Amino acid sequence: MLVPGPVEVVTADGTRAYSDRPVTALCVCGQSGRYPFCDTSHRRRVRSAHQEDA
Repeated sequence: MLVPGPVEVVTADGTRAYSDRPVTALCVCGQSGRYPFCDTSHRRRVRSAHQEDA
């Protein structure tokens, strides 16, 4: 999810993360190593057999 910045994010455990970029990508899939920010880990998912047949 792209949000206009700067942005401060407070996670469920109370951790605060700040980005001063004009646009910030937030992770919504939970796979990011930089959560709550997106690191494009979602692009490396393994495709299922059903997706390959389509």
